[in-house]
Amino acid sequence: MTGRTRIGLFGGTFDPPHVGHLVTAVNVRHALNLDQVVLMVANDPWQKSGGREVTPALDRLAMVEAAVAGVDGLVAGRDEIDRGGPSFTADTLVHLAERHPGVEWYTIIGDDAAASLDSWERVEQVVDLSYLVVVDRPGHQAALSTRYEWIHVESPRLEVSSTDLRARFLDGRPLDYLVTEPVRRVIIERGLYGVGR
Repeated sequence: MTGRTRIGLFGGTFDPPHVGHLVTAVNVRHALNLDQVVLMVANDPWQKSGGREVTPALDRLAMVEAAVAGVDGLVAGRDEIDRGGPSFTADTLVHLAERHPGVEWYTIIGDDAAASLDSWERVEQVVDLSYLVVVDRPGHQAALSTRYEWIHVESPRLEVSSTDLRARFLDGRPLDYLVTEPVRRVIIERGLYGVGR
């Protein structure tokens, strides 16, 4: 242990944030003894550009804030929204390192994203500015590029899909235990995913 503040950076679209996101963040924080995990809301998720319409960033931030409220060590991050434009982890880490000198950063990614790390914008900066944390399914360690040093953390794999959740809101299927009640309230209050239209 270095005695430095250790913060996990868990970026995503979070459209909507679900229990799988929370389980991952809580488990990584515990496994690595992190002081905090920031669920960083992408302003313009470049990997989703050109596909489906993404819910406005401030609505996604409100859902993440509701999801992490009262969860020890988890916070919502809005830096990428405040900066505007496409969201790249390298830009976020540069910005955070300038604002918080001396912090050890841990970039948290799922095994699917980790497998395509070479496609990331300025991946070398991400590697230089943070430790790479890949979340594995219990008993199954992902086979990843040996170009990078990885920290593997096992976390229960909850097969929850944001795409499925949006469809469930539209057709009225139950969402119990898939999103937290505070997130569900934000969705209803803001009329997201066709609710109340």
